[in-house]
Amino acid sequence: MNITYRFYRLTSVLRSKIGYRTLKTAVATPLSMAIAQALGVSNVATAGILTMLCIQPSRRKSFETASHRFLACLLAIAFSAVFFEIFGYSAIVLAILLMVFIPTTIFFKIERGIFTSTVITLNIYLFEKLNIQFITNQLYLIVIGIGVGFLVNLYMPSLDKQLENLKKSVEVRFKIIFLQIAQMIKMEDIHWDKKEIEELETLFTQSSELVMRDRENRMLNDKHSYYEYFQMRRHQFDILQEILILVERLSREVRISSDIALFIDNLGKDVHTEDTASYHLKELNKLKQQFKNSKPPKTYEGFEARSVLFQLLFEIERYLSVKQNLMQPEKRKRRRLRISKTQEGSDL
Repeated sequence: MNITYRFYRLTSVLRSKIGYRTLKTAVATPLSMAIAQALGVSNVATAGILTMLCIQPSRRKSFETASHRFLACLLAIAFSAVFFEIFGYSAIVLAILLMVFIPTTIFFKIERGIFTSTVITLNIYLFEKLNIQFITNQLYLIVIGIGVGFLVNLYMPSLDKQLENLKKSVEVRFKIIFLQIAQMIKMEDIHWDKKEIEELETLFTQSSELVMRDRENRMLNDKHSYYEYFQMRRHQFDILQEILILVERLSREVRISSDIALFIDNLGKDVHTEDTASYHLKELNKLKQQFKNSKPPKTYEGFEARSVLFQLLFEIERYLSVKQNLMQPEKRKRRRLRISKTQEGSDL
């Protein structure tokens, strides 16, 4: 038990310090060489090199690059047979071969296989022989090298924990921004450096890269809840910046209703995954009605502040609608269906 625990701790440290891609390369490279050696294939180092070139950050990329490289290697053998056997084994012929071969791979859209196929071409050039036995040996190296790399790369660690941490980090910063907006509306003296804005930009960049990798690992499933979530938050973040601009326009000389500040404060407290948008939209409509029924301002500054607040409430409504559209897709579909039926009825 103690040895097992130590091994687990060691692998955990290696994963955190080195990375899965490096570990997979370290495991797959000698494995492919050992398989080639066991099968009696010569020049086993080539199998190791091909495997190293095949380790990719996602399953989908691994599948695409493996197929590209396999086809490119077969094409390289064919080109080598034509050029070297007809024009001889010389550096000039090798240069001409590559000048023709590389554009050909680009034309057939298998350019990801250029490096691996070049390894095979150089093997043929160095050994200066192209008989059935040698070609068979090269095919073994190609299948073993690319095959082992592909199979090892099928194991991809779950990114859910990292995505969940990014999700929480985004929500924390949203809460801070809403708190600051509420304090600004209440005209409280605050010293806010807005670092959360820059931090959110960084978090959205990180989440975009991570979500892309995770989607590529789910080869048979295009739907991705984290993708939709971060898209929603990104859209909300853009609206949030518009809200900030409006709040900064409010005059400090005009007293603003504390109900609006309280409402925004509650919005910040409810920044999480659950569907609270519907509730807040109802509260917002009450606030808008209350705002309309209030006495009109008597000064120009008051009218200006009222106009800004109306825009502010409109932006908040947009902010909440973005989440509601994500959380209630079925309702949105039914609403669109009703509208289309109504339009069809009116056409008749």
